[in-house]
Amino acid sequence: MKITLDHGGGGRKTDELISKIFQPHLNSPELMKREDGGIFEHSFVISTDTFVVTPIFFPGGNIGDLAIAGTINDLASMGAEPRYFSFGFVLEEGLDTSDLEKILKTMEDLIKELKIEVLAADTKVIEAHKKENPGLYINSTGIGRIYRPVLGRDSIKPGDGIIVTGAVGEHGFAVLSHRLSLSSTIKSDTRPLWPLIKKLLDNVQVKFMRDPTRGGIAQVLNEIVDQMSFGIEIFEEKIPVKPEVQGLSELLGIDPLEVANEGNMVIIVAKELVDEALNILHSHPFGSDAAFIGEVSEEHPGMVLTVNTYGARRILYRPVGTKLPRIC
Repeated sequence: MKITLDHGGGGRKTDELISKIFQPHLNSPELMKREDGGIFEHSFVISTDTFVVTPIFFPGGNIGDLAIAGTINDLASMGAEPRYFSFGFVLEEGLDTSDLEKILKTMEDLIKELKIEVLAADTKVIEAHKKENPGLYINSTGIGRIYRPVLGRDSIKPGDGIIVTGAVGEHGFAVLSHRLSLSSTIKSDTRPLWPLIKKLLDNVQVKFMRDPTRGGIAQVLNEIVDQMSFGIEIFEEKIPVKPEVQGLSELLGIDPLEVANEGNMVIIVAKELVDEALNILHSHPFGSDAAFIGEVSEEHPGMVLTVNTYGARRILYRPVGTKLPRIC
C-alpha cells in the first residue's frame, strides 16, 4: 500500500491507515480507545495534533490560531480544561519572518486570553515544497486537567439528543474558496471552544463530545455508532448550514456534512436535557447557532441516516477519502 492524500482525509482511508499500519505497533490501551486525547494519572488529558493547512492565512484565521484552537477543542471534548502546551514549528526555507511573527502574535494573544502556559517549543527548517509560496507546519501538544468527566459512548442510549454548537462546513469551505480565488464571504469558524464547553459542563451532564474536524459531521457520527447496538437519525432541515456554504456546496457537489469544522462540537445529552443544553449554548457567542439535529435510535444499529422533510431516509456514509486536502 502506498500513502495517498486520501489517507489524511479523516475518513475510511485514514481509519485503514491507523488500524492496519499504526495500531499493530502503537497499541497502548489509551490509543486503542480512538479518542481525541489520552487520560493519564486519572485526572489529566494529553492531546497532540499537527497542522499543515494551505494557505497559512485564510479567511477567519491562520495556522497559528488553528493550532491552538484545534488542540484546545480536542481537550475540551474530553471535559478537560487546557493548562499546558508544547509546540513544534517546521519552517520552510524562504518563509517571510513578518508572516511568522503575525502567526506568533495570534498565538500569543490566545495563550494570554486562555491563561495557558507554554512549557516547551522546537523549530526546524526544511526546503520549501513550493519555492514561490513557502509555508510552515505546527505540531501542538496540549495537557489539560479533567474539569467534568464526559461519560463516553457506552453511556449513549436510544432517545438521546444530538446537538452541534454551530453552523457546519465553514472552515473547509473558507479554505477551499480562498485557495480557488473564489469570491466568497465564508470565514473559517476557527475558535477555542473551552469557554463555551465549560459553561455547558457546569450545568449539564454530557454523555459524548467530539469536534468534527477532518471528515466533518459525517465522520464523527459514524465513529459514534461503529460496532454499537444503536443507530443515529439526523434531520436535514435542522442542520445549521449558512446560505453561502450551502450555495458553494451545491456548486461543487460537496456535502457540508463531510467538510471540516474548527470551532464546532458534536454533543450528545439525554433527551430531557436537550433544551437546557441549547439554552446554555445560545447564551454564549460561540454557541449562537447551536442546534438540535437528531437523535439516537434503536433502529438500524451501527448506521447513520439522514431524514428529509418528507420523511425519506438515506444512509450517511463515512467519507471515503478527502475532497479538501490540507485544510487543517
